[in-house]
Parts: sequence; C-alpha cells; structure tokens
Amino acid sequence: MAIEAGDTVVIEYVGRFPDGSVFDTSRYEVAEEHGLVDAQDADPDDYASLSFGVGDEEVIEGLEQGVIGLTVGDTETLTIPPEEGYGEFDDDKVREYEPEVFEGMVGQPPEVGMHVHAENGLHGDVTAVTDDVVEVDFNHELAGRTLEFEVEILDMW
Repeated sequence: MAIEAGDTVVIEYVGRFPDGSVFDTSRYEVAEEHGLVDAQDADPDDYASLSFGVGDEEVIEGLEQGVIGLTVGDTETLTIPPEEGYGEFDDDKVREYEPEVFEGMVGQPPEVGMHVHAENGLHGDVTAVTDDVVEVDFNHELAGRTLEFEVEILDMW
C-alpha cells in the first residue's frame, strides 16, 4: 500500500545540503562519520527512526509531502526548497539591541554564537557584537536553505 495523508509512517533519514554535507540524521553511524556526534555530544540512544502522521504538520512540508506514494522498503532522495522546509531567510527576523539592553534581558554579556530564548517563544543566535550593537538572528538555522533528505520507509499504518 502506498502512503497517503492520514497514515503514520516510520522513516530513517539523512539530511544533507546540496553540497553533500550532512546536517542531521536518524542513523548514529552516519552522525559519527560526519562529525555530528562530537558537535552535539550525543550517544547512540539519541539517534532513532522518526515517526509522524502524514498531514499532521509534525515535520516540514517537503518531507511530509515527499513520502506520499512511497511504500514500506522504499528509499528516496527528496529535494526540499526553502519554502517547503524552514522558509525563506527573513531580514525582519534579524534584530539589533544595545549591548546593555541585551545583557539586561539575557543576564550575561553577548558573545557571537550565543543561543537565546526570547519571551515571545522565539529562539535566536547572536551573529555580531560591537560596542554599539548586538545582532540576533531569529530565523531558523536552516531558513533559506535547500535541503536533501534521503529517506527509507520502515513502516506505515
């Protein structure tokens, strides 16, 4: 039976950028091979197959739509443009703060690479710090990127 909206699927996946570099995977051995384990200080139990309801908006649109029509045992590479992934990069989501204001909100001095949680629920990363300005990017880290997912359908119901 082919997967359709309303089904629940279980997949293994490897997420890559078009240049072939791996940014995410459900497979520990792939994460280890591509340096993700060290970067995330993870262990094998942190990597597992992914299950989601097709049509439930639990994963990005391109992944959800890409499995429709596949069957258990199929392996497919899905190319997902930004608009079906994490959206286009939005300049309006890059905010600037005075360093004193930033430190008052966050409770520590700004550093490039620092991850912050805003009161409105957004997450951002400090991308620049000068004497006058702290720049925080609230775009998803994969916004504006074309993604490639190699998926293997393990189960469906």
